[in-house]
Amino acid sequence: MLRLGEIQKLQIVKRLEFGAYLAQQQDPGVRVLLPAREVPQEAQVGDTLSVFVYRDSKDRPICTRREPAMTLGHTALLRVREVTKVGAFLDWGLEKDLLLPFHEQTRKVQTGELVLCALYLDKSERLCATMNVYPYLQKNSPYGVDDIVEGRVYETSQNFGVFVAVDDRYSALIPRREPADQLQIGDVIEARVTAVKEDGKLDLSRRRKAYQQIDEDAAHVLEIIRSYDGVLPFSDGADPERIRQETGLSKNAFKRAVGHLLKEGKIILGGERISLKE
Repeated sequence: MLRLGEIQKLQIVKRLEFGAYLAQQQDPGVRVLLPAREVPQEAQVGDTLSVFVYRDSKDRPICTRREPAMTLGHTALLRVREVTKVGAFLDWGLEKDLLLPFHEQTRKVQTGELVLCALYLDKSERLCATMNVYPYLQKNSPYGVDDIVEGRVYETSQNFGVFVAVDDRYSALIPRREPADQLQIGDVIEARVTAVKEDGKLDLSRRRKAYQQIDEDAAHVLEIIRSYDGVLPFSDGADPERIRQETGLSKNAFKRAVGHLLKEGKIILGGERISLKE
């Protein structure tokens, strides 16, 4: 059986002026056309070629010796060639552009931009792209804890955090407890691996290790106190969610920063308030 969206080895079963028909050796009755311009001059009936099977503009199965930017079930970064009434069309290295339907877009895309997507078969057995790449990302990354990685944001969630595709292929998450509210879909970031889950997914943080981050956090908290005219109306005993909303820090990071400022003699704790030391 021919496999749409995959590179496979097929045998030439017939040559014609307009091309050659290829088929699997065990199923020669199911044939697919390789256009004449792609048939090697020296090719003969019985020869085996490595080809990619897809559908042409008339929705007929066809094959090519070109290698597309991605195959079925995999991800790639593709450029938007145009946006139409039915969706966006992406350049994936073949003559026929790849459709990214509107309902598979996690945000509106623009002509010329690069989009992370995956290749799937829709209900009509047509190859299409989707920006909902979570099910297609790999979980066998070569990275370990404290490695610095580069990734692309592909989804944000108030419940879970920010979903990131490391190297545009590996599954990762910046958990909700980490400061990442300003990130948007498409942003490319650098982050530190904080955990490798049992299933291979990565947890990330944009922050350095606590002992490396504390000076920066303390300076950040000091600026926030100044923005409140020198008196912050809550302390490190406040609700973690309030601390996160007001400072962008986790409760633990906030407490470390406050402790650092106390040690330096820059602030005073008083009940439910933190004040600048005059």
